[in-house]
Amino acid sequence: MTPPPAGSVEVQHRERMQALQTEMHAKIAGAREKRDLLIVHTGEGKGKSTAAFGLLTRMLGHGRRCAVIQFVKTGDRAVERALAGPLLQWHAVGDGFTWDRQNRAGDVASCREGLALAERYLRDPAISFVLLDELNIALAYNYLPLDEVLAAWRNRTPGKHLVITGRGAPAALVEEADLVTEMRVLKHPFAAGVQAQAGIEF
Repeated sequence: MTPPPAGSVEVQHRERMQALQTEMHAKIAGAREKRDLLIVHTGEGKGKSTAAFGLLTRMLGHGRRCAVIQFVKTGDRAVERALAGPLLQWHAVGDGFTWDRQNRAGDVASCREGLALAERYLRDPAISFVLLDELNIALAYNYLPLDEVLAAWRNRTPGKHLVITGRGAPAALVEEADLVTEMRVLKHPFAAGVQAQAGIEF
């Protein structure tokens, strides 16, 4: 086969990919540390819990034991049913959206129950992955103090990752985290009067 002429699109592409390959191999070689990760999904955009459930699915696929604690909302039972099995513990401690309940004492009690579960799973050496779904909402409403959440993370038994979701992540949580992703809204069908739909919103 005749090689492509110098300066051609094919040659330019190959040169760019070779440079990228060198760069990526250097980064991979330099990343030698392996440790527990605190991961935060926040922002006003859709997809925070969905991304966390993707990580959950991957961990289950690797045969790891996982725990999910849902604060505030309770609308992801379809995910729970789809992933149910001996490797997954799932708790929905929330009783629905706070604007519907209008019961601060009840919300605080539910969140306290969730934090107690989180502390238990973070100390359990058999658990590799803990998801605290919508915990940031509970923190924003001062249902739980962030210091207690961070203490639970710092006092964990090693060998697990923690994911926290919800809009409005506190600055101190973002500072503590190893990986933070912020979802932005560019368009959302709800703003155009489109109802929430099964499999997309819940």
